[in-house]
Amino acid sequence: MDTGGEYLFTVFTPTYNRARTLPRVYESLQRQTFRNFEWLIVDDGSSDSTRELISGWQAESNFPIRYFYQENQGKPAAFNHGVQKARGELFLTLDSDDGCIPEALERFKFHWDNIPALEKDTFSAVTVLCKDQNGNLVGDKFPRDVLDSDTIEVTFKYGVGGEKWGFQRTVVLRQFPFPSVPNSKFISESVVWFSLSQKYKTRFVNEALRIYHVHDGAVDHLSALSPGVLAGRAYLHRFVLNELIEWLYRTPRSVIRSAINFSRYSFGLGVGPSSQINELRSATAKFLVALFIPLGFLLSVRDKQKA
Repeated sequence: MDTGGEYLFTVFTPTYNRARTLPRVYESLQRQTFRNFEWLIVDDGSSDSTRELISGWQAESNFPIRYFYQENQGKPAAFNHGVQKARGELFLTLDSDDGCIPEALERFKFHWDNIPALEKDTFSAVTVLCKDQNGNLVGDKFPRDVLDSDTIEVTFKYGVGGEKWGFQRTVVLRQFPFPSVPNSKFISESVVWFSLSQKYKTRFVNEALRIYHVHDGAVDHLSALSPGVLAGRAYLHRFVLNELIEWLYRTPRSVIRSAINFSRYSFGLGVGPSSQINELRSATAKFLVALFIPLGFLLSVRDKQKA
């Protein structure tokens, strides 16, 4: 499979009615010190002035901007669409309400180039930290300033959480698309990162390159537990229980949390106890969920009361 590309980076932005915040993405890319990139935008059915805004930028920009419109299908579908359209070797998602420092792409290239050539095929990504618009770190640091590991180990062994930012090799992402979950436009990105982590490593670096805008007045569409969101969250926790159950013996808290939340979100979807257990493969996972079904039920009741 060809690992090259017309550009080194595809900077990908999925967007939905974000004409108000997209200028900060554009301005961040205008300021980049490294110029071998394209900006690829997938518009997931916006009804605001997004198309006109981007058309104006395409006419004036000194870097390539490619725009694709699709009927509203959710971010996972937009992501898969973007991966297929990408012309860059490295695929970097920059959300429609975020920004990055001027040296972001230059620093990503530096860290990628510093992975030894003989090991490069075993790596798919470089991941870094985020800071907010006031310069404060968002999310946990990695246990070392440069750590060669994978998302599974970083999550379960080291307990690192919070916002991060990184690219993946485009050819790798084409091997691991977002799965299609019936009646859901939301699937946690962790499903994809966990899947490809079973085959590829990531270089994690304690350097903040993304500007994650917090308390920006934007409405979090995931805060309301709609059936689509419930289905996507249940999918993630079922994945953990079916694919990563061995981590129970090393970091029991994380796997137990997935058992509770799998039951919680399943109840929210109207899936009863026996059906929940039948969706799990191992006897250990089945036992774990059976043990926490009462708590999962109580949490689902609380969710409904808050809705």
